[in-house]
Amino acid sequence: MTQTRLYFSIGKIESIRIFDALEAAFEDEGLPIALLEVDEDNDIHEVSLYADGDVDAVEARLKDILAGLSLSKPIERESLPDIDWVARSLEGLKPVRAGRFFVHGSHDRKKRHSGEFAIEIEAGLAFGTGHHGTTAGCLEMLEKVVRREHPRNALDLGTGSAVLAIAVAKLARIPVLATDIDPVAVRVAAANARLNHVKALVETVTAPGFHHPIFGKRAPFDLIVANILARPLMRLAPQMADHIALGGSIVLSGILERQRDAVVSAYVGQNFRHVRTLHREGWVTIHLKH
Repeated sequence: MTQTRLYFSIGKIESIRIFDALEAAFEDEGLPIALLEVDEDNDIHEVSLYADGDVDAVEARLKDILAGLSLSKPIERESLPDIDWVARSLEGLKPVRAGRFFVHGSHDRKKRHSGEFAIEIEAGLAFGTGHHGTTAGCLEMLEKVVRREHPRNALDLGTGSAVLAIAVAKLARIPVLATDIDPVAVRVAAANARLNHVKALVETVTAPGFHHPIFGKRAPFDLIVANILARPLMRLAPQMADHIALGGSIVLSGILERQRDAVVSAYVGQNFRHVRTLHREGWVTIHLKH
């Protein structure tokens, strides 16, 4: 069925307030809601609601919710083509080996080797299939950290397709909280956790940053992995320090080589100690301890 995206732009603080209101209002219908930073310098964030069926009725409800928040924004529409996004995402992609991890699609199941930690990912609309240098770097780093430190409680912040959360769950057999700002990504993440038989270990939650009660319930974490981008990671340094256990490790990626020193400095300022940096395809993965 063809889907329609209803969207508008607004500042960060209001966007989070609107996102929470929309999530509560449309929870029963299961309509995807997304929050995207468009321009950080000018504080422009885009809120999207994906609707099918009676789009006019959904838009009317959206306007009522905005009015209830004393906001009035012009709502734009975008018709999305009826595309098999899973098939599209896998076109031309080959399986990836990173450390002892083997990330693959369903069409490459037979290529798994004995002794590997196979992770089957149908990425769909979510980012992070293992083919990007940052994800592969994280997998290599996580294998070393988990085997050395034996964490008991982990967080995958900005989980995307949940490949990193699944990796930790398979390797350590521990509970992993997997969060993302994008509800579409969270749904794909949950499906991938089921597909890889770690549903009992991986809990998926829609949450921007650390703004959700679940973090208070699950923290402190022995291990936090965040494959996001350098600037958000730097802003999150104080909250990372608040949610990591004493002696715990964080693994950060989504960082260009030229951004590495600035990210490390932000975390050293929060009493983290740099352990190791892994370079891959122009990106870096950084391991720090608290």
